[in-house]
Amino acid sequence: MLDRRRALRLIGGGFVVAAAAPGCSGASESAREPWLQAGQYDDIRKRALSYALLAPNPHNRQPWLVKLDGTDSLTLYVDLERRLPVTDPFDRQITIGCGAFLELMSIAAAQEGYGVEVVAFPDGEDMRRLDRRAVARVRFVSGIATRDPLFEQILARRSNKTIYQDRDVPDVALVALAEAGRVQGVISSTIGNTTLAAGLRDLTWRGHVKEIMTPTANQESVDLMRIGATEVTANPDGIPLEGAMIEVGRRLGMVTREALADPTSRAFQQGLDLYKKMAMSARAFGWISNSNKNRTDQLNAGRAYVRVNLQATALNLAIHPWSQALQEYSEMGEIYDEAHRLIGQGERVQMLYRIGYAKTIKPAPRRGLQAHLV
Repeated sequence: MLDRRRALRLIGGGFVVAAAAPGCSGASESAREPWLQAGQYDDIRKRALSYALLAPNPHNRQPWLVKLDGTDSLTLYVDLERRLPVTDPFDRQITIGCGAFLELMSIAAAQEGYGVEVVAFPDGEDMRRLDRRAVARVRFVSGIATRDPLFEQILARRSNKTIYQDRDVPDVALVALAEAGRVQGVISSTIGNTTLAAGLRDLTWRGHVKEIMTPTANQESVDLMRIGATEVTANPDGIPLEGAMIEVGRRLGMVTREALADPTSRAFQQGLDLYKKMAMSARAFGWISNSNKNRTDQLNAGRAYVRVNLQATALNLAIHPWSQALQEYSEMGEIYDEAHRLIGQGERVQMLYRIGYAKTIKPAPRRGLQAHLV
């Protein structure tokens, strides 16, 4: 039998490191089945939606609810139980995730010649919180769209949360990423390994520390952690912690939500050390900005960001949203202001992400199409 002390020696303190390497053994395969099922439906709307649900979204909450209307339309709502009230008090990040969903849906529909007519927040909006009103009404129109080359990248798209290689990103690639995000009136910017990038490395690291050292903010993340393949299979959303070493730590009672919420625990310190290495490995950054005058601006930021993500995939680049510094809860206030002084240029910075080279990882868990249909 593997006792506690011997397990620690064998593992070498690598529980949380293993969680950041989704390509390792011990990951739930059934939680990734929606990536294999994309496009396998008779209805064009369902085919497009099966790609849309693979969109990046905050804390992998997958907050999308869809009502199919008639034979050619649908309505998108937010699942109000899947918001992040502590770290996203105005539902801005959740709305950005809805924009990414709509963009992947549009790209997938265009692959078959369908254009989508999107009416955002047709029943009005509240900028303080989302509510039961529709996020968008969408109509599919046959024969009016041309194929988008980014469609080919959807199934390979990832948010790569690993330590990046010690390798600069070429300027030509950074220009291509910035160009990919210049849609829907959004300002899309990138920067290579410069003094500004050094400042952003420091900023994003301090934003991460502020979040995990704020008990309510950290607890929101801890509550959404799925520890081990069994939990990921049962709840294919949230933050997956998987891998052989995670399984050992879980069985020995060493990787628990209580430990991950306790700043004095070994698991908490391992996570902190890992994320510092991740932050410091960033060789380039990008950000998405606009005026944030209404919810449509937030949707448009998500539509722009996912196109950047797809373009990065085409260029064999890794990107990872690192937007804690942009969150609007009170404890983050000083860092939020600093971020906007640094890169805001009078606009609201909606997304901040690191860019680099990294090993290929598994896709994130997904709940599947049926979970989103109402």
